[in-house]
Amino acid sequence: MYLTTKALVLREAKYKDADKILTVLTEDGKMTVKAAGALRKGCRFSAAAQCFAYSEMTLFGNAGRFSVKEASTIEQFLPLREDLSVLALANYFAAVLEAVSDEDRATPVFLQLGLNSLFALANGLYDILHIKAAFELRVMCLAGFEPDVSGCAQCGEASPAEPRFSVAGGALHCGACSPGAQGRSLPLCQGSLLAMRHIISSPPKSIFAFSISDDAQARLAEICEGYLTEHLDRRFRSLDYFKKNNLYA
Repeated sequence: MYLTTKALVLREAKYKDADKILTVLTEDGKMTVKAAGALRKGCRFSAAAQCFAYSEMTLFGNAGRFSVKEASTIEQFLPLREDLSVLALANYFAAVLEAVSDEDRATPVFLQLGLNSLFALANGLYDILHIKAAFELRVMCLAGFEPDVSGCAQCGEASPAEPRFSVAGGALHCGACSPGAQGRSLPLCQGSLLAMRHIISSPPKSIFAFSISDDAQARLAEICEGYLTEHLDRRFRSLDYFKKNNLYA
């Protein structure tokens, strides 16, 4: 059986002497495919078998296993490799997308978010923390963890004077109201609150299109990262590396 699909490489691993095993994200979901000979000199699809490459692939399937027969590269996002902080963040995005996507569920929205986020990073369209926060919050929405920031979860106030966000509860609350869930409750401001509402509700190509002060950006970054790691309940080595080396300082 032959299958032609557009795929974004999330992870690559060397297999035997000259092959690779790729984890790719397609509109039909996540797939594991073998790229035989990808490490050999002269391989026609070696560029498409690299991390972050977006290609049109022709796959051959047999007994549930797929291998690359042909691939035509659409975008390689080469500038991602020119800056260590950008590369670390791109690897984090790929790891998150791999974590939230399934092999048996069509998820075109995850692929679209991944491509838009890598494009923004590769082209330096916004500050990297700006892109990171928007990616983290939006991917959580797509994964079924959309937070409620429409108003205080306790009193209903749409514009709390001292807004806070319950990381565990995934909800906005006033400073004077109970967070409604145990765990961290982090301070927001009007700028970071408006940014969260924008990221949640805007069209896919517009999630990064907002302006925010440095202070509000710092609050937004802490909340979005904390919310993702809390609810996915796992560590990401690429995120640890990004933070350990103070690449965003």
